[in-house]
Amino acid sequence: MNHKLIIFLSIFFLSCNDQYDNEDLSIFKYNESSGVYTLDPAFSKDQATVNIANQIFNGLVQLDNNQNVTPSISKKWNISDDNLTYTFSLRNDVYFHDHRLFPFGKGRKVVASDFEYSLNRLIDFKIASPGAWVLSNVDTFYAVNDSIFTIKIKKPFPGFLSLLAMKYCSVVPKEIVENGNFHNHPVGTGPFKFQLWVNGIKLVLRKNNNYFESYNGEKLPFLDAISITFIKDKQSAFLQFIKGNLDYLSGIDPSYKDELITNTGLLNEKYSSQIKLISSPYLNTEYLGFLMNKDSIPIEIRKAINYGFNRTEMIKYLRNSIGTPATKGIIPPGLPSFNIDINGYDYDLNKAKLLLQNSDFKKEKTILLSTTSSYLDLCEYIQSSLNNLGLNIVIDVNPPSTHRQMVATSNLSFFRGSWIADYPDGENYLSLFYSENFTPGGPNYTHFSNKEYDILYQTALSEEKDSVRYQIYNKMDQIILNHAVIVPLYYDQVLCFLQKNITGFKVNSLNLLELKKVSKINISK
Repeated sequence: MNHKLIIFLSIFFLSCNDQYDNEDLSIFKYNESSGVYTLDPAFSKDQATVNIANQIFNGLVQLDNNQNVTPSISKKWNISDDNLTYTFSLRNDVYFHDHRLFPFGKGRKVVASDFEYSLNRLIDFKIASPGAWVLSNVDTFYAVNDSIFTIKIKKPFPGFLSLLAMKYCSVVPKEIVENGNFHNHPVGTGPFKFQLWVNGIKLVLRKNNNYFESYNGEKLPFLDAISITFIKDKQSAFLQFIKGNLDYLSGIDPSYKDELITNTGLLNEKYSSQIKLISSPYLNTEYLGFLMNKDSIPIEIRKAINYGFNRTEMIKYLRNSIGTPATKGIIPPGLPSFNIDINGYDYDLNKAKLLLQNSDFKKEKTILLSTTSSYLDLCEYIQSSLNNLGLNIVIDVNPPSTHRQMVATSNLSFFRGSWIADYPDGENYLSLFYSENFTPGGPNYTHFSNKEYDILYQTALSEEKDSVRYQIYNKMDQIILNHAVIVPLYYDQVLCFLQKNITGFKVNSLNLLELKKVSKINISK
């Protein structure tokens, strides 16, 4: 009986939402093809869940579109002289969304003890949050009073505030988490509040009229609602976007890539009157990695591979010029520590041939390159180029889950990898090569170990001045290139397609969907 009632109510609310679409409400509509399995921010691991959590929840701090840390529920903070103690002063006008479990059904004020509860929950092994690692360097945290919250860390870490901006660290109300159906009926403090979720079909968020932030003297958010569908087939979602039934489309799928953009990465002219394209650097570096053990491929061969194919041509023809050829290090453009003057690898057949000639490596020996089907075209392009040099490259294609597991356990000698920034600091990329981060306990998939590199890494962690720390990062990036630990392929790019009646939308290098400042001009059909 209850199950039937839920189905009835779901259909009813969906019908209501369709009715709203025809009225004078500003509803932002988009699709998440990958779907979501929870709305709990403690489990906001994938991009789809993070994007939704960003609408519903807030933390102590947040990142602006330039990835600078700015206030959120914390209006200001102080860092001790030893860079170990962070003291946050909270706003007094932040309230949780209304819920029946609150007195009189009205959301109560957020206090410091709510953060104490939320962070304790994050590291509770019984919860098993994938975001517990964010607090791995934290010694203790506690509420001093209702408006002061303190965090003490074990050792200085320049990117700590950026870590706190992750949705894992969102504030949640204890009484709702422990007594309500929180994972699919969440209560936060964000610009939008939960209304309806029919798993695999639709999610509806409504405007939070009690939201605490303003912009240019106007209360946020500007939209009345957000409507999210979960169409798995990307071609079908694309057709809905072209029909005007969706307001936003992120990224490019091979099924519609050539239809929507030119081979130079521009919007196809036939859609220019209907939609607009916005792009920005994406904090994602695509690369090939080598396992650095006693059986690793010789350095001359690793360097020859780096020189032996044309990245610019590869990006132009296989990715419609989306992204930047990675002729520098692991740190991508979009971070202030990216350095154009680093000595990387351009396409140079003469250098590649000379390296091969001076190597004792037997060309007929098979070099196995492991990848997934999504990147097979890139790997085949590289394979063809290197085979022409005389190297015997064989491609091994595995399912994504299998590939990820084999990379994570360092069971592949030569593999395709990518690193999307967890937080906007070059250290996040350089941690991949720190010897104490060997897999499976850390992200050092290559098992690279270098004393000079490790010393520089530790030095950077204790350096307060950004400009000096970035210089250290550049030295570390250069060491990685000198040892040819990886083959950088390209630095990715965020592509967002919007209907022309959407205003105020900004892209950012984390590809985080930010909708509180977005407006939609309703155009009568």
